[in-house]
Amino acid sequence: RTVCHRLTAYPTLKVLQCGDPTGTGEGGPGYEYKDELPVDLPPAPSDPTGVRRLYGRGLLAMANAGPDTNGSQFFVVYGDSALRPNYTVFGTVGAAGLKTLDKIAAGGIEPTPSDPAPVDGTPVLRTELLSVRPSCRS
Repeated sequence: RTVCHRLTAYPTLKVLQCGDPTGTGEGGPGYEYKDELPVDLPPAPSDPTGVRRLYGRGLLAMANAGPDTNGSQFFVVYGDSALRPNYTVFGTVGAAGLKTLDKIAAGGIEPTPSDPAPVDGTPVLRTELLSVRPSCRS
């Protein structure tokens, strides 16, 4: 069970971030583990340098604060995002989950007094993941 505390709407980063036990984005589980970086993501079409990779809509990946700092926070990609391949991919979201994710993203980000139209912040629609249904594909 986790609250999703962050929604981003940058042109190259469209994610919902969850997994912080405090619900603030500052917490973690008290441990860290090493990266298992993706080697099969395609280059991001928007990056002429070829450094960034395409984290496609529906991917689940670990959020981190630098190399080998994975903990409990993760993000769900709701729109294709161009990122350096620094985030461990561990799953995908199915069709029903993507419909829900679209509703959360469409709800937007809570405005603040200093930023009435933010592209990074707390989702307007409070989002809590109650359970995850694992599936295997062969």
